[in-house]
Amino acid sequence: MEHLKENERMDDLEYKGLKIIQNTEGFCFGIDSILLAHFASDIKNGSKVIDLGTGTGIIGILLCAKIPSIQMVGVEIQEEVYDMAKRSIRLNHLEKQFTLIHANIKELEAKLEVGSFDAVVTNPPYKKNDTGIQNENPKKRMARHEISASLEDFIRISSKLLKEKKDLYMVHRPDRLVDILELLRKYKLEPKKLQFVHPKLGKAPNLILIKATKYAKPFLKIEEPLYVYEENGEYTKDILKIYGKI
Repeated sequence: MEHLKENERMDDLEYKGLKIIQNTEGFCFGIDSILLAHFASDIKNGSKVIDLGTGTGIIGILLCAKIPSIQMVGVEIQEEVYDMAKRSIRLNHLEKQFTLIHANIKELEAKLEVGSFDAVVTNPPYKKNDTGIQNENPKKRMARHEISASLEDFIRISSKLLKEKKDLYMVHRPDRLVDILELLRKYKLEPKKLQFVHPKLGKAPNLILIKATKYAKPFLKIEEPLYVYEENGEYTKDILKIYGKI
């Protein structure tokens, strides 16, 4: 059993017995990470996958359970968060499958071989550094705002690391969709699949899931929208399926 530090808690992911360590005063994962791990579950067995901005490792841990033979690499800049991810990997006995790099993603071009990954997954900060209310907590601020790396950095590095015809999976906000599409094409990543996520029926989407393929031909498939909650506040059947409840 991993030792918990001050303000830390251990959460049960309610999936194949997985657990994760989080800091109650830091940025805790949300449903966006769960949805991205599900969206990316078509990654092929045996793939080498990198998670840019892995945080506490939630996406990588889930993908290791969903696709048992992938090799996962997570990159995290915040030392304390990196340490929690490392302990969560040990907690789930994934040391042989999931490794970590403590670095800014902008350093990866010097650390990793170009074109060496079969897939990239990322849940990057959603807000530009000069927009929105800045959280006073520096850990939360770095997770939410593009302080250490911009959206363009995440997409540029993804393109560099991916093999030809391989895929980037990203979760982001709908208000950044035009920026995302423009940057994907700039770095030769062709948008192939897009899904809007709505809090509930009748509400505007608050998340997008997007898959893009390096050097692919143009063709974008718009998936059926995903609704998170029913009118009574309970999860929809689609979300319960993703959580493995039905």
